[in-house]
Amino acid sequence: MGSITSTMSRYFLGNPMSTTQDLVAALKAELKAAGVTYADLARHLDMSESSIKRVFSKADMPLSRIDDVLRVLKMDFAELARKVADAQPLSHEMSIEQEKAVVADKKLLLLAICCLSHWTFEQMISTYTFSEAECVAYLVALDRLGIIELRPLNRYRLKVAKGFRWRPHGPVMEYFRKHVVNDYYSGGFDGEGELLTLVYGQISPSQASAFVERLQRVGQDFAQQHLADQKLQASQRRPYTLVVGMRSWLFAAFRDLKRDLSA
Repeated sequence: MGSITSTMSRYFLGNPMSTTQDLVAALKAELKAAGVTYADLARHLDMSESSIKRVFSKADMPLSRIDDVLRVLKMDFAELARKVADAQPLSHEMSIEQEKAVVADKKLLLLAICCLSHWTFEQMISTYTFSEAECVAYLVALDRLGIIELRPLNRYRLKVAKGFRWRPHGPVMEYFRKHVVNDYYSGGFDGEGELLTLVYGQISPSQASAFVERLQRVGQDFAQQHLADQKLQASQRRPYTLVVGMRSWLFAAFRDLKRDLSA
């Protein structure tokens, strides 16, 4: 436990979004779960109960004092840091700068997609030509970008929300439009479990929103099935890519044929 203070310092340097207030709030929750009262803590730390209450109410505790409280809880800082990280709100989209960093290296983009698909480290290196060291280096990069929180034994926790999506006009989607769309649609969509359908119609905006919600649920169902089927042997699974889209749009070749009803 003697190196906890230096560990804390490294944590704050590597996690600028975390604050002392986050740590104090996590400590309060841990004290409550352990059944340790402020009076109990005061006796352990040779302080008055009023001083303990004041420190926690201000939520401005020096790292050395956090160290002391952790000793009472018989808990290390790494465990506390994980609890703080787990309580942080998840991102629904990244900044332009983050997306630029991901798309600048196709290997980094590939591993980002693997992580978003909940692949294990073992699946990544057995499926693609990454060495273990190379894969770890890219996971570290994704950790720094805020996509994952890298944990011991090359495990990770996603730091993006269930409904996460790349920015519609951001660097990643622009990359897919330029390099992926034609390759995807060049297939016949006539294999087992494949479908391509185009439906045009005119409906109310409220009904369009309802259809979008249903399509989002289809995407979530697909993602959940992907997770459920991870227990199957690799020979029993095939890679599929579901593309779901809906927009108010008319094929460019038809636009010039429309009457100008504003005249």
